[in-house]
Amino acid sequence: MARRVVITGIGVISPIGIGHQTFWQNLTAGVVGVRTLASFNPGGFPSRIAGEVPPYKIGDFVPKSYRKATKVMARDIELAVVAADDAFKDSGLQSRAYTDAPTINSQRFGCNIGAGLISADLNELTAAMTSARSGNDLDLTAWGREGMTQLTPLWLLKYLPNMLACHVTIVHGLKGPSNTITCADASSHLAIGEAFRTIQRGDAELAICGGAESKVNPMGLIRQCLLNRVAVESNDQPAEAVRPFDASARGTAVAEGGGLFILEDLDHARARRAKIYAEVVGFGASQDAYSVTTPDPTGRSYAAALTKALREANVPADKVDLLIPHGLGIASHDRAELAGLRSAFGEALSSVAFSPIKAQTGNLAAGSGVDAAAAVLAIHHQQAPPALNTVDPIDGVKLNVSRESRATEVSVSMSSVYSLGGQNAALVFRKMQAE
Repeated sequence: MARRVVITGIGVISPIGIGHQTFWQNLTAGVVGVRTLASFNPGGFPSRIAGEVPPYKIGDFVPKSYRKATKVMARDIELAVVAADDAFKDSGLQSRAYTDAPTINSQRFGCNIGAGLISADLNELTAAMTSARSGNDLDLTAWGREGMTQLTPLWLLKYLPNMLACHVTIVHGLKGPSNTITCADASSHLAIGEAFRTIQRGDAELAICGGAESKVNPMGLIRQCLLNRVAVESNDQPAEAVRPFDASARGTAVAEGGGLFILEDLDHARARRAKIYAEVVGFGASQDAYSVTTPDPTGRSYAAALTKALREANVPADKVDLLIPHGLGIASHDRAELAGLRSAFGEALSSVAFSPIKAQTGNLAAGSGVDAAAAVLAIHHQQAPPALNTVDPIDGVKLNVSRESRATEVSVSMSSVYSLGGQNAALVFRKMQAE
């Protein structure tokens, strides 16, 4: 019999706050984290806005003995480490990061973290390449002889996607099943789903899972510009730029952040009298193989992921109280996602509270675990986040949206991702009932 799995810790770092509590307060207050780009000069880009996380010092989120290792952490790794620290502290679990006598069984504590393509630090790389320049060309012989020596021998370890999970497991001393998933925006939800399955099977008692990524860098931004995915007409009004499922949607905004859960076997959580946010009751995944750059307009595969998750949860579509959809604010993607949602939810789609949050955060890509965190926090607080810029739903579709957060009964919530490249995932969460 499959074991029951619950969420006992939530960690968030996002453009609207560091820490899950600050994130939730600002999300429900309608704070927008999409602003004029500040971390580098975006003057030469058609889109000059982004969702950047507030300033932080990574040394504040790791043990003193580990601070030297932060020198080989790319931004994406830092985001995962910060979110993990928040999740652990929230859970009440004492890992090696906080004590010499951990309260966890490290062999039974897994780690599944979704990641994206980590962009190299261009200043760091350019400085090394300059030493191997021959006129306007790069001399590969000189690069091998002199250029590479300008980089630290551990340089590559800053940019491998699996290093998010590596640093988190080393900091906290976790030795259970570990994996990294790199499937674009769906990475975090797929990682949560895998950790869910691992605990269900009894291969672990706990797992930290979710995802983190930063596309707030020149390479991340230019890729999205070339794919025509970002808003370019709202540089002077960034708070109104991302308009999920709205008739005036013109594109998304690059962003950065991370969302991680502590998942735990229900019996284990009860034995230690842990705070339980919600139970994970359904997971579904699919791949449409339609196109690398264009969504399948039918949304068939996305609908399959949603339907699988609902079926496992044994929850009819009309019993879902809140949906946190992907909602990029790209018209073609929003229409495809709506097609999948209509297929899975039918007429119930018009009544479920609908809260696309990327108007406030921007597109966190592999960091979309923040969306899942919003779905779980909604159960905990019995409140639906706002749909800030969804004013005139696209194609006249009827959606249950509000520009203000709403106090409402949320017994079942759902978070889903419809990613570029056709990888899809959906998670269903249920409020714990007194037994």
